[in-house]
Amino acid sequence: MGDSASFERDLQALATQLRKVEAEYTMYFSGRVPRPPVESRLALDRAVKKFDRTDFENPTQRFQFSSLQARYSSFCELWDRNVRAREEGRTSPFQRAPSEPATAAPRDDVLHATRLDDPASQSERLHDLYDAVMDARRQDGQDVVPFHKFATLVREQVRSLHERHPGDQVWFRVTRRDGKVNLSARAVKDGDEDAADG
Repeated sequence: MGDSASFERDLQALATQLRKVEAEYTMYFSGRVPRPPVESRLALDRAVKKFDRTDFENPTQRFQFSSLQARYSSFCELWDRNVRAREEGRTSPFQRAPSEPATAAPRDDVLHATRLDDPASQSERLHDLYDAVMDARRQDGQDVVPFHKFATLVREQVRSLHERHPGDQVWFRVTRRDGKVNLSARAVKDGDEDAADG
């Protein structure tokens, strides 16, 4: 497959191609374009099959591709199911239900939540938070941030929130909205843990 840097570039290009086709299908299902992106999907399918015939240099490369391939396979099932629903005149999950107000706020999918008041002494929670963020970024084809940079960011957020809200707990949430992964931190008064989920 060439050197590791070349592999990473090729895999990133494949992930970008997948996101492009995903966006095109979303536009089709929302009625913004008249036809499904058949040609783009065929090109993506050829690229995935070409990768699949490759001899990978190490298990990590194979795992990275397999994860992306599994994501593509899931999307294919979803796209085909909803194309059929659209052709048969049934409502698909991509279409807004008639009873749903047009102004409904986008919903956050919570992937992970944890309390971190002192990252230095809560290393296990810090690593769990890091893993949750990076796993979500990998699924979306985004770059992984080095742990030390992530830990510094978290420590700064905790320090800042403690300065502004002395005595409050600090909760971190990993969420996905509109396909984007977000990490947010908020101060929560002791005994009000339910507010961390809001």
